Amino acid sequence: MTERAPAGFLDVFDRTFGNLRRAWREIAGSARGVLSGAPRPDLPEDDAARLRQQMLDCLEGRGGEVTARARAAELGRTYLALNPAGRERFLRLLAEEFDTDHGAVERCCATLAAAGSATERDAAERALRAALLPQRVNLLRHFNALPEGVKFLVDRRAELIDFGARDPAMRALAEDLRELLANWFDIGFLELKRISWDSPASLLEKLIAYEAVHEIRGWNDLKNRLEVDRRCFAFFHPRMPDEPLIFVEVALVRGIAGNIHALLDEAAPIGDPEGADAAIFYSISNCQRGLVGISFGDFLIKRVVDALATDLPRLKTFATLSPLPGFRGWLAAEAERGFLLAAESRALQPLAEAPGDAAPEAALLRLLDQPGWHEEPRVAAVLRDPLLRLAAHYLVHARAPSGRALDPVAHFHLSNGARVERLNWLGDLSPKGLAQSAGIMVNYLYRLGDIEANHEAYRDAGRVAAATALRNLARSP
Repeated sequence: MTERAPAGFLDVFDRTFGNLRRAWREIAGSARGVLSGAPRPDLPEDDAARLRQQMLDCLEGRGGEVTARARAAELGRTYLALNPAGRERFLRLLAEEFDTDHGAVERCCATLAAAGSATERDAAERALRAALLPQRVNLLRHFNALPEGVKFLVDRRAELIDFGARDPAMRALAEDLRELLANWFDIGFLELKRISWDSPASLLEKLIAYEAVHEIRGWNDLKNRLEVDRRCFAFFHPRMPDEPLIFVEVALVRGIAGNIHALLDEAAPIGDPEGADAAIFYSISNCQRGLVGISFGDFLIKRVVDALATDLPRLKTFATLSPLPGFRGWLAAEAERGFLLAAESRALQPLAEAPGDAAPEAALLRLLDQPGWHEEPRVAAVLRDPLLRLAAHYLVHARAPSGRALDPVAHFHLSNGARVERLNWLGDLSPKGLAQSAGIMVNYLYRLGDIEANHEAYRDAGRVAAATALRNLARSP
């Protein structure tokens, strides 16, 4: 599913494209005989033939390293000059005509089968490995040497994810690119940096654009999130030094927080980080959609915990304040099966006034769809107990077909070794929080001595670590 990008993100995106065009024009002009002229924006067939030759020239590698970089830069400039239809044709040409040479693979297999000595087998295996590598991968590798070339490839994979949903060739290209990027974005290459109000304005602007959990409403809101009683950390890659890959926002408070509005209140007094005993991770945002499927969020949590524990030794509790983004959809899917206890159904009867409320579950869903239901004391009181019980059941027992926790945020934190600690009634009353989580928030607790055991239990047996009170609440009807 493609989401509409916020205006701030589009501004950042446009500036990045402008910088690429200028930088790559200079590189492309550094070698003679490379510039081929700009194609028409929609890349008609005759221009596509010239593009095909450009790609072949890149693969041939004639003329040395400077010429190779110039050819890659010109190929990138060609892409940047296209409109959306032309860009799709560009990627389709790469996907369909620069795949693995299946004839070469068959010949290598035959040579390997006929090899009579260890030396012949070694040579045949090397040749087979080379033949199995699609030509397009070798072509894409040229971009690693260009300024912003890695970022260019990350963004192209984001496009390919959308195209691949309906096209196997594009999906195969997206997977090739994922494998290439996974090697380049190994956790050993990433650098953890703290982001503060003194960081460059261009980086702060990207935090506003990339925030995916709790929208940053402007510069005052951002400044509040970077005060002395707050922390923000991000992973960066040396080939993308100005682009955060993933960032986490942390509040330094006393006790486990249960309400996001109180945590983000700009009018609240600034706390003393030295007096805090809890670090609350309240937002984790992946910034680069093209890196989906390449996981480093778990390493981020662990590195940030280590950094905070070293900097502020009085911190004893490390927990999240998280949404349940799949909860409301799960309720709708489970309604026909009946999920309410008898006492809960009786409590709902006085509120079941609509013709479609023959089942108490239908009444509950209808009430949740009413704007402002949480501001009606009678409605909120009736819904509180069943929704908290159902949220506990959802987190502890609901499973995807793969066996992982159905809720994506729960899966992330359980995979990292956290335990489900506490539910918070009406902890997020934003439109998004009400629509996805019925206003409920959850604390995942990272207890340092239990992280590894919790991680292994979830990974190996699908066992969810949960506080006793929450597990007891998760009883089925």
